[in-house]
Amino acid sequence: MQSFNTRSATQVLPVLPRAGMVVLAMLVSGAVFGQTYPTRPIRMVVPFSAGAGVTDIMARLVGQHLGAGIGQQVVIDNRPGAGGIPGTEVVARAAPDGYTLLMTNVALAVNPYLYPKLPYDAVKDFTPVTMVNSAPLLLVVHPTIAAKSVKELVAYAKSHPGQLNYGSGGVGSTPHLSGELFKSIAGIDAVHVPYKGGAPALTDLVGGQLSFMIENVPGTMPFVRAGKLRALAITSSKRSPLEPSLPTMAEAGVPGYEVIGWNGIVAAKGTPPAIVSRLHTEVARILRTPEVRQRLAALGAEPVGNTPDEFGAFIKAEMARWGKIIKEKGIRSE
Repeated sequence: MQSFNTRSATQVLPVLPRAGMVVLAMLVSGAVFGQTYPTRPIRMVVPFSAGAGVTDIMARLVGQHLGAGIGQQVVIDNRPGAGGIPGTEVVARAAPDGYTLLMTNVALAVNPYLYPKLPYDAVKDFTPVTMVNSAPLLLVVHPTIAAKSVKELVAYAKSHPGQLNYGSGGVGSTPHLSGELFKSIAGIDAVHVPYKGGAPALTDLVGGQLSFMIENVPGTMPFVRAGKLRALAITSSKRSPLEPSLPTMAEAGVPGYEVIGWNGIVAAKGTPPAIVSRLHTEVARILRTPEVRQRLAALGAEPVGNTPDEFGAFIKAEMARWGKIIKEKGIRSE
């Protein structure tokens, strides 16, 4: 008969150092937390006004489907003002438990270069979850501008230095930086006119107070189709399925030009990996559904759903790219 060893588990197993036991406990508790999460409603902060743009649209679209998928309500919390800083700070200071998320955009990457002091660190205080969507912009001109192509607009601008102006929804917004990149590559001089939002800027462009804009597709296309604006090019590296006849900026004579608008979700730093993984998996699944893909296509956007690491690398690349432009142009917050 085989003998049975009566030594205790502590005698049989190697004794872990105290620090190792702490780490093991954290990993186990994090895994359990991820399995039970969520047990209450989730707040998704949008650092801009309700109905003010694509970021708010994406938060509500994803929030609705995410709530259904995880069995808890996702409450959209709009915290506008100061270039998105107050709303972003809310998430930076939130408990790292996955119950407070941020739907963000390029503002997260550019604000560190626009403002001398921020109440958060754009990299150290957040955990990336996933990029939700990317979307090209359109270069549009008022019909009174004698330019039927990008090359003609560049030639016109060079023959009228400083006489053209362009609008945007504010200093540091994607349309503003897109315009500065256009000026830099094309070697033209045009005056930037910042507005408190893209809608009033578009209104003045349609009214003839502005010469051109590089703005999002949903905002500009209704005016293009009505003949109130003329579209010259799209800012992505590939042509848009919505308007395949429009050339890209690079095709139209601005080599190396590529800009996409984007939105993505981040959580507070220290959010357990199991929860981040759960959120990423769920959002990526949502972005693959036909209903959401059709909704994004109607907005001229493409679903992304990349991994947290990929999204984190993208944010850092955006910071490096736009930080260089902001420093070269001496752009400062209003």
